[in-house]
Amino acid sequence: MLKGKKILLCVTGGIASYKSPAICSLLRKNEAEVKVIMTENATKFVTPLTFQTMSNNVCHVEMFNQLFNMDVEHISLAKWADVIVIAPATANVIGKFANGIADDMLTTVLMASRSPVMIAPGMNTFMLNSDANKDNMETLKKRGVIILDTATDVLACNDYGSGKMLEPAEIVEEIDFLLTTKDLSGKNFVITAGPTMEPLDPVRYLTNHSSGKMGYALAKCAKKRGASVTLISGPTSLNPPKVDKFVSVKTTRDMFDAVGEFFDESDVLIKAAAPADYRPKKYSEEKIKKTAKNDLNILEMEKNPDIARHYGSLKKDQIIVGFAAESTNIYEYAKQKLEKKNFDMIVVNNIKREGAGFGTDTNIVSIIDKDKVDDLEIMSKTDLANEILDRVKKLMS
Repeated sequence: MLKGKKILLCVTGGIASYKSPAICSLLRKNEAEVKVIMTENATKFVTPLTFQTMSNNVCHVEMFNQLFNMDVEHISLAKWADVIVIAPATANVIGKFANGIADDMLTTVLMASRSPVMIAPGMNTFMLNSDANKDNMETLKKRGVIILDTATDVLACNDYGSGKMLEPAEIVEEIDFLLTTKDLSGKNFVITAGPTMEPLDPVRYLTNHSSGKMGYALAKCAKKRGASVTLISGPTSLNPPKVDKFVSVKTTRDMFDAVGEFFDESDVLIKAAAPADYRPKKYSEEKIKKTAKNDLNILEMEKNPDIARHYGSLKKDQIIVGFAAESTNIYEYAKQKLEKKNFDMIVVNNIKREGAGFGTDTNIVSIIDKDKVDDLEIMSKTDLANEILDRVKKLMS
């Protein structure tokens, strides 16, 4: 989503500036255009040549250097940027910005800015929490400046506390969120993800290989695009994305109940989870011992509620997107589910194809609705998430 976006990265003189080249690198990998401004103090930590090489643009430091292309640099840079990001932002630069001081290239560009400004603070805990710095940050927030949180850790000064600048990937994620068009604003999405676990005894359970990556990608992308997102997730190893509500469940019945809690208020239900169809008929309160008498030669099962079919039958104005992971008769089984479960569309993949199925970062799917079948090429789950959301948007309109 950052392709072609113009990012003005401003680097100030804090120890966290060693992370700033990684921010530049990640932005370039996401196909953004990057220009860099450094304060004089920042050059004591990282050289301008590093940023010039990584950004493939001139790195700006001096206010009164020879003009490039006869532009007034601080004005042309302010005009050029889609967003200005200060990472790290020292207490000194935050104070100057808050009080309208423009005594170098960076602060002069800030005074002339007309695009959003994002600040990633990085400083000692006591500096961060000083009355002066808190007042300055509050002033900037009132002006619409976006100030990111800091992490709590052992700092360069050996103090332990808040003040550590966020990691480059986290900052790039925030930039991406800010610049993504909010074309799903005002819509309520309920998204399910991951497997469910059906306990057999206190030690053992039945589950499947679902990683939750597709559902998490959908939740993350929908939130970036302005939707209100409730993510209902079975057990996964993934860090929950930033959504409005994150609901952790274990069993299929838990997931069934959770969907019911939010379904009536939803505009869209996306069933990307892989809930277990069956559960053990009996649960043993004690660990089942491996003896001749109790050996598990026969495991009696009973059906779980069919979440998708149940809520499909209750559908009013909602759009419901289903998923199917198949290994044979791909189209036939997917079309049957589309009809029986009252889906608006279904996303189906052949789990035996390389690059598709559980646990991968890519997927190869067909998207089927009541009118047609679209076979898509291999793509990342993030790209697929946005493709699905684009189609949901069309259905809503």
